[in-house]
Amino acid sequence: MARAGIGLIWIYQHSLSLILGRACRYQPSCSHYTVEAMSRFGFWRGGWIGLSRIVRCNPYGASGYDPVPLTLPKNSKWFLPWRYGNWSGKHIDPKTRFDLKD
Repeated sequence: MARAGIGLIWIYQHSLSLILGRACRYQPSCSHYTVEAMSRFGFWRGGWIGLSRIVRCNPYGASGYDPVPLTLPKNSKWFLPWRYGNWSGKHIDPKTRFDLKD
């Protein structure tokens, strides 16, 4: 399943992403982040981690360097998938944020 998800992301990166533009609020970009999350944690867990990143990628969200976590949160369970992701930008180091620069 992870390979199928990564394949769909690859198609997006080489088609729709080229039309929409490549301006991203985060490093790495949301699609690269999701691919890495799926590669590391599988389709289900990585997909939820990627979804949380995509949801917070909006004009009112945070920005900056936001790597995929090395481990899953301790309170995460497969039947509570929303616990896999960081749904706000509070975990991002303020020194790496793009929106807080002078």
